Amino acid sequence: MDEKNTQKPHYQILTVKKVDDILNKKIEVIEKEFRQGFDFIKKHEKTVTFFGSARNPENDPDYINARNLAKRIVTEIGYAVVTGGSVGIMEAANRGAFEAGGQSLGLNIKLPNEQNTNPYITSGMEFEYFFSRKVCLSFSAEAYVYFPGGFGTLDELFEILTLVQTQKIAPVPIILVGTYFWNDLDQFIKNQLLKNKKISSEDINLYTITDNHDEIIEIIKNAPIRVIS
Repeated sequence: MDEKNTQKPHYQILTVKKVDDILNKKIEVIEKEFRQGFDFIKKHEKTVTFFGSARNPENDPDYINARNLAKRIVTEIGYAVVTGGSVGIMEAANRGAFEAGGQSLGLNIKLPNEQNTNPYITSGMEFEYFFSRKVCLSFSAEAYVYFPGGFGTLDELFEILTLVQTQKIAPVPIILVGTYFWNDLDQFIKNQLLKNKKISSEDINLYTITDNHDEIIEIIKNAPIRVIS
């Protein structure tokens, strides 16, 4: 028998001190990310945050749609566009804002062996932790625009819905673009959550599903500016 295969793996024993050291280092990074992230967002008074899949190529209809909508948001109402700074829908929104000469902001995540920052960001920062990045993405935008996406997009959507529902943040426009995609979720919410009394009737009014860019622009224009104290 190969002697190497019989050796037991070596496990490092973690003492209380080592655990404390690890936790303290993580807390330092997290605190730094929150401070820098909030300071970054506060520099931009009026913003719209885009969410959506990272898997859309530039010839995809949703990519083209997000790119055109971001252009209109910049040119017609002068808001900055914020994304997670990566590819797909995030790139499309940043690209539209960038091409329109507006502020195109990206809050990216550090990933091992992967460089996924899109080239259309005029200003941005990188995060070590997903949750601190997500908090900053959802901090103080005047509106949130969701294009079709996967687990991450749904996670971000339901977090904002929950924060508004529980009055942890002020009511804010939550706009779902892509009726072909979001109508099924809307039916699930109404037929399962509402019907079985898991949510209240007013909760289905927390979001708007539309493909109409004119309607989206009007919703954003009429939204109150969120004051950061």
